[in-house]
Amino acid sequence: MLQQEAANKLSFTTKKTMSVAQELYEGIDIDKETVGLISYIRTDSKRISEEAKEKAKGYILDEIGENYYKNANEKKEKKETKKVQDAHEAIRPTYVDKTPDSIKSYLTRDQYKLYNLIWRRFVASQMEDSIFDILNLECKIGEYTFKATGSKMKFDGYTKIYNFTDREDRILPAISEGDILDVKDILPNQHFTQPPARFTEASLVKTLEELGIGRPSTYAPTIATILNREYVEKQGTSLCPTELGIIVTEILENNFQKFIDVDFTAQMENKLDEIEEGSIEWKQVVSEAYEPLKEAIEIAKESIEKINMDEETDEICENCGENMVIKYGRFGKFMACKNYPECKTTKPLVNKIGVKCPKCHDGDIILRKSKRGKAFYGCSNYPECDFVAWNKPTGDTCKHCGSYMIEKVTKSDTKIICSDKECHKHHGKDDELEAKDESVKENIEN
Repeated sequence: MLQQEAANKLSFTTKKTMSVAQELYEGIDIDKETVGLISYIRTDSKRISEEAKEKAKGYILDEIGENYYKNANEKKEKKETKKVQDAHEAIRPTYVDKTPDSIKSYLTRDQYKLYNLIWRRFVASQMEDSIFDILNLECKIGEYTFKATGSKMKFDGYTKIYNFTDREDRILPAISEGDILDVKDILPNQHFTQPPARFTEASLVKTLEELGIGRPSTYAPTIATILNREYVEKQGTSLCPTELGIIVTEILENNFQKFIDVDFTAQMENKLDEIEEGSIEWKQVVSEAYEPLKEAIEIAKESIEKINMDEETDEICENCGENMVIKYGRFGKFMACKNYPECKTTKPLVNKIGVKCPKCHDGDIILRKSKRGKAFYGCSNYPECDFVAWNKPTGDTCKHCGSYMIEKVTKSDTKIICSDKECHKHHGKDDELEAKDESVKENIEN
């Protein structure tokens, strides 16, 4: 849960979250004393000790208000859907009186952000729920029913202290049952069904938890492994499979189906817990898994054909005249001569997207990666042309201001917008205007 919340609220990677959390757990120097600010971090328990609950209660009653404290007898504990490691408490601040702001000067920026998240979520867990007034409106036009929902916060509850997003009340116009409403506008926008969203680090951790695969201590290394081996690559926050990842997955599915099955993995996790508890011998578990795996590997060695990942290109080697091929290395793809090892010519792989540079109009736009691994777009004529953009240029020009158009990828969809933030096309507003214009044209023509 910590890794999910840090990804969603702070945009931290799982690796960064666990690294910063480890620093908070091991201790921070405060007034010439090393203080461990949070409890043990490698746990998925949701249990909180009575002593910690009392400390939170005292803080809420003294600093926030009596009406914000939720009586412990009224709190309903959520039933666990899977076995958890419950030897430790849930991750929480060790001293609730050490508020984030009171020790901010002793923390790095990232330490403060994560401690603030942990501290606020813990205190909020002992507070009352928010209360909203909800109004549902239904309007019937012929055989069709249109619905709208309004909401207004009546009591802020735990969001008084745990609120990382701006929320506005949605107020519906004052109407009465039976009123006849006038049609203000009709926007004939077309929508298409979207495929399931790609996994992000947060959603992948959530899915692993739901399937009972892994533990909080293994989520970050697992994600780091598939990134380091280039089975997936990051596009924004999304984890997208690479060609190598797809091929490896196909090999595993065709030859090791039993061992990559989520139920098998979850069962192994449970057996590891039983080994830790002393209720089962580790040798028995290893023996039961090892022999079938050994047999599957031997069969796979005979049946799997050698896969040549090298991809021939139209690029000609400047030394021997042979075609260059794309190879996979420790640091990603690169181009090498087909005649290797006789010819050892190599060069970096230029990933052209098929769009001319909107600044110099001569170079090609290529996909690059920053030192931190974040994708960006630049001109092939660099350093003569210094064009750079985080979002992918489309090759089109904005008809309103003349700036270049870009693809803006969000969690829900991909939009084509203007790169100029001052242009109303950047905010997608002219889509609505065009829809209105088309509606007017249709009415005039008909």
